[in-house]
Amino acid sequence: MKAAHVISKDTCSRSWMVVYTKSKCEKRAHELLNLQGIQSFCPLVKRTQKWADRFKLVEFPLFNSYLFVCVNPSEQLKVLQTAGVVNFIYYCGKPAIVPATDIEKIKVYMEQYSDLEIVSINTLRPGDYVRVNDGILFDLPAEVIEIQGKSVLVMMKQLDCALVAKVKISSDHIILTKSISKYHHILN
Repeated sequence: MKAAHVISKDTCSRSWMVVYTKSKCEKRAHELLNLQGIQSFCPLVKRTQKWADRFKLVEFPLFNSYLFVCVNPSEQLKVLQTAGVVNFIYYCGKPAIVPATDIEKIKVYMEQYSDLEIVSINTLRPGDYVRVNDGILFDLPAEVIEIQGKSVLVMMKQLDCALVAKVKISSDHIILTKSISKYHHILN
């Protein structure tokens, strides 16, 4: 009788994980991972960079020092041995898993919005303008009125009246579109 070769589900199934990279090594690590046949995602945004004699459109990683990789447990060591990769991001002692739907959302946002930027939720201030990114209020512009713990009180000025809603503080729910914070240090 021949012995059946059994492959466990864990070694075959791939999951998206977050990798921490050395500073300014995201694009190179992404290229090296792809050369090894490892599916990697490095979201890039284009920004105009001013040089002494000209302006140039330059691609920057959307997430500084982070990459997403879709690997199975047996490929994790190969990822860690890639130049520029520091480690996986861990949650509860295991590499953090990112749902594939979240990766797809990032890709869709990148296609829909050319001026994406990551803003720490802690930097939101009353007076900032945001766009609601989830739920019944999807895609509505709003002004931050007040921050209440893990929620933000936002006002939407449509239909000649003010609609005030409490929105969870999370990049899944709101996107900063115009910040007064950039000018805050000038006034103080």
